[in-house]
Amino acid sequence: QVQLVESGGGLVQFGGSLRLSCAASGITFSFLNMAWYRQAPGKQRELVAGVASSGNTNYADSVKGRFTISRDNAKNTVYLEMNGLKPEDTAVYYCNTVFIGLTYWGQGIQVTVSA
Repeated sequence: QVQLVESGGGLVQFGGSLRLSCAASGITFSFLNMAWYRQAPGKQRELVAGVASSGNTNYADSVKGRFTISRDNAKNTVYLEMNGLKPEDTAVYYCNTVFIGLTYWGQGIQVTVSA
């Protein structure tokens, strides 16, 4: 059974940094494309960043230059390094992957940025 477990969220001040981690189990991690999404109150869930099995990355325009996604296949873990955090980054962040046509989500982790 595929499981994605996020960690590393919390409360940070404007301009601060956090690193989110997502540990995957029950699946051959190195074959997967992985992504981070976020959902703010009253808004739709949106893609923040993705990292392919090849290592190629993509980012939402709103986080380019501030966030970095990376992966460690030996640890079955994907990371999201977030710098220069703004109040508008406040959201629940979700780890995501798609495997054999099925979409998997982590439980979500809260990130709150105070002004």
